[in-house]
Formats: sequence, structure tokens, C-alpha cells
Amino acid sequence: MISVYKLKPKFQQLLTPILLFLNKKKITANQITISSILLSVIIGVLFWNADISKWFFLSLPIGLLIRMALNALDGMMARKFNQTTKLGEVLNEIGDIVSDVIIFFPLLKFQPESLYLIIVFIILSIINEFAGLIGKAVGKERRYDGPMGKSDRALILGLYGLIAFFGVNISNYSQYIFGLIILLLLISTYTRLKNSLHEA
Repeated sequence: MISVYKLKPKFQQLLTPILLFLNKKKITANQITISSILLSVIIGVLFWNADISKWFFLSLPIGLLIRMALNALDGMMARKFNQTTKLGEVLNEIGDIVSDVIIFFPLLKFQPESLYLIIVFIILSIINEFAGLIGKAVGKERRYDGPMGKSDRALILGLYGLIAFFGVNISNYSQYIFGLIILLLLISTYTRLKNSLHEA
């Protein structure tokens, strides 16, 4: 399935110099993970208050790009420098889910015409991540199958922040957009569960 996640190896290569710099400064994988969670809270707060200043909408594309980098770096740090821990795994998984909810929540404020669809979108995003974790529990590895995985959702929300910043109103189309996102999330979740059971 098509997914931004497939670009991860190239993205990690670009981040290697930053990884080496952070390791030199004694920054740990868990510290990077916690920084990512704190950044997500800041993004969510800025997004919620974007009706005060349209510049806050830019917290989405900029903040989510940084968050994606941090999410990649914590895993790279853990694997490359032998910092893999059970605490780190819990922080990473729970942190991602909590962070997503915090960042997605302001959509309820800015797209009230799609209130119920956005609620379903948030719930399915959580289920989608748990479906990925099931792959590790019953299969061989955590599943990241797309479409509409974590990276894809970050891309969509980043684009939303950009068009909102430029004053584009999607209210007339938001129900179709979120309906499509929900459909893709269902496909992704089904694919993850199917592949996990196949591996098992």
C-alpha cells in the first residue's frame, strides 16, 4: 500500500548527522521521545488557538515535520547505541497515541460540520496504532502498513495547516475528506491485522 512511511529509510539517512551530534551531547533515546511528546502538546495548544492568530496554523506543518524527525531519531538512537528499553518502548507507543489525540482534537473546533467524522477519525487512529502493536504481539514485528498510517496522517494534517494559513475554507468538502480518511484508516487497520495473523 502507498504510504509516506516507505520514505523512512531516506529520511533516516538525512537525520544521521543530527543523530551523531545528539549522541555526542549524551542525549538519550528516551529524552528524545519525551521531547516529541512535549512538542506535540505545544502543537496542539497552538493549533487550538489558531483562531487568535493564523500564524499558529503553521505549527502543524513545521511542528509535525520536527515531530517526525524526533520519532525517527529516538528509534535510531535506541538501535544504534544500544539504548533499547521496555520503558522506551512504552513511552514511544503510548506517547504517539496521546500526542495524536492532542494534535487532532482542535479539528473539532475548526471543522464542526464534520464533528462526528472527526471523532471517528480520532478513534480509528488509535485503533490503527493498536493494530500495528498486535503485529508484535502475535506476529513477528510491529506493523506499519498504510494507507493512512501515522506518517500519512501527519502529512495530511500538515497540509491542512498550510491551507488554513492561506485562508482556504474546506468546510464544504470536509465531510468527503474525512470520510475518505476514515475509509483509508479502515483499509490500513484491516491490512495490519491480516498481515499480523498471516505472520503468526
